[in-house]
Amino acid sequence: MSSLNASPITQFEDLALSPVLLQTLKEVGYEAPSPIQAACIPHLLAGHDLIGQAQTGTGKTAAFALPLLERLDLTNHHPQVLVLTPTRELAIQVSEAFQNYARHLPGFHVLPIYGGQSMTVQLRHLRRGAHVVVGTPGRVMDHLRRETLSLDNLRSVVLDEADEMLRMGFIDDVDWILERTPPERQIALFSATMPEPIRRVAHRHLRDPQEVKIQTRTATVATVDQRYWQVSGLHKLDALNRILEVEDMDAALVFVRTKTAATELAERLEARGYSCGSLHGDMTQALRERTVEQLKNNAVDIVVATDVAARGLDVQRISHVINYDIPYDAEAYIHRIGRTGRAGRAGVAILFVAPREMRMLRVIEKATRQAITPMQPPSQAVIAGHRLNRFKQKILDTLAAQELSFFREVVGQIEQEQDISAQDIAAALAYLMQRERPLQAPEVSNVKTTAPRLSEETRSHADAPSRPTPRRERSKEAVDSEAMRYRLEVGHQHGATPQNIVGAIANEAGIDSRYIGRIEIHDDYSTVDLPAGMSAEIFEHLKKVRVRQQPLNISRVAGAPEPERARRRPAATTSGSAGTRERVSRVAKVTSPEREHRPIIRRKRETES
Repeated sequence: MSSLNASPITQFEDLALSPVLLQTLKEVGYEAPSPIQAACIPHLLAGHDLIGQAQTGTGKTAAFALPLLERLDLTNHHPQVLVLTPTRELAIQVSEAFQNYARHLPGFHVLPIYGGQSMTVQLRHLRRGAHVVVGTPGRVMDHLRRETLSLDNLRSVVLDEADEMLRMGFIDDVDWILERTPPERQIALFSATMPEPIRRVAHRHLRDPQEVKIQTRTATVATVDQRYWQVSGLHKLDALNRILEVEDMDAALVFVRTKTAATELAERLEARGYSCGSLHGDMTQALRERTVEQLKNNAVDIVVATDVAARGLDVQRISHVINYDIPYDAEAYIHRIGRTGRAGRAGVAILFVAPREMRMLRVIEKATRQAITPMQPPSQAVIAGHRLNRFKQKILDTLAAQELSFFREVVGQIEQEQDISAQDIAAALAYLMQRERPLQAPEVSNVKTTAPRLSEETRSHADAPSRPTPRRERSKEAVDSEAMRYRLEVGHQHGATPQNIVGAIANEAGIDSRYIGRIEIHDDYSTVDLPAGMSAEIFEHLKKVRVRQQPLNISRVAGAPEPERARRRPAATTSGSAGTRERVSRVAKVTSPEREHRPIIRRKRETES
């Protein structure tokens, strides 16, 4: 076996990938190849067999998917690439990655096959044709025995996480499958470790393989308090908002995976009232330096950054690092949280983990040899308590720092003219100051409102399904409201699910998930029933919302059948029709989450001005 050190390649343009794939990488926001991508892609593009030794989550899926997509013959609809994975979850994940990278390859099809899935469905898709098949060894063997999967046109085989397949007892199955592949096929084997049984498989089936080994650091800073919050992707913004509300932080560095995500998240946080900036690879050096200076000088409290842009960043006031997107590998995680807890100071690192990413969390814990503590989401009462404390402190700081004689005269005039106590006037002023960010938890609020927006608690429950919504929050008007059918430009071929669509609409439009009606997902589009009377502002915003990296481009369906919920509702009588229309209009109008309230973390400069 020949060995090759990691290539010094620093950008995807140096990897001889086609303009179509480079366009896709730019769209998804990838800035620079990871070490394993830079080392493996040239070998696989050249057709060499390969052994890649790297931990899970190092970006190896792109390391083999991109070059194998480059070598596909899209006019041949028989399987040309076979990827073997140890679990169904990984098979689905790899399939989604192929589909994402091939978004601009016309007619491309990838098929995941695994046990527990309907054999009939798999057979139908195999008859239709697939360029790439991703499967678990057992189900691939079933199809080979049935002769429903042909490997005659196979060009490449990938063994993903070979050591895990060995641990699960699949290595003999892998050997059996490889014996039935064409002799001229290319094989790429990836494994975190290289036990002897895997070495034997490599020696038997691979031809003069190139060998790439990526070393991972394993040290983390002991002064950093590491926690994680299990939260799904579409609910992360609400989770981040809660953390910024309750954590006693000076400045925060929020990490995302892509340049696009950095820009979009920074804009959303700015819209919610935070002083925020972004750091990513598309920014000029001058803009990056300006953002860093603003962070150092208290002009910015939050910076949303990608891994590449944050390299070498050393700002003492960073008290919190928040991993909004879980990193691709443990080394990136170590680098990220190293931005806080520097020079012996205490720091906090919070990691958002989706249920399907728990495996990556265990990889990080294993690599760092440290347990990451699960954290409890702060309740509405806790959030309200923190707001109240900050509100009181702001009043005290103002009393200490500002000249208030003119305003005392104004209050005195109101006292005399209206015969109202100064305490009542102060209460009214306090209400005006805090009404955009209530100081009372919704459970104990005694303020009644008929405003059309959903309450903060209702929105929080919509974004966190694990906490049931109290029955008293249910609105008869909302349940009875008329519905309209809309078309969304995202479907099966993009990997969309009903949960994706409900989460996106509930999070971005503020529509409670209970009021989102029937969803039908087709190959390249979907339809959904939503309350009629949606405001133009929300409608335009939803056009830009993305599901599976695909803009919804929502539009009204002309001539669509009346939605089921609307058909079941009794027709309004003539005398009540006007009131019904007014009620429906009032309930259906929702407000953008970017304007729902304006929280802010502690700002020293406000009290100093």
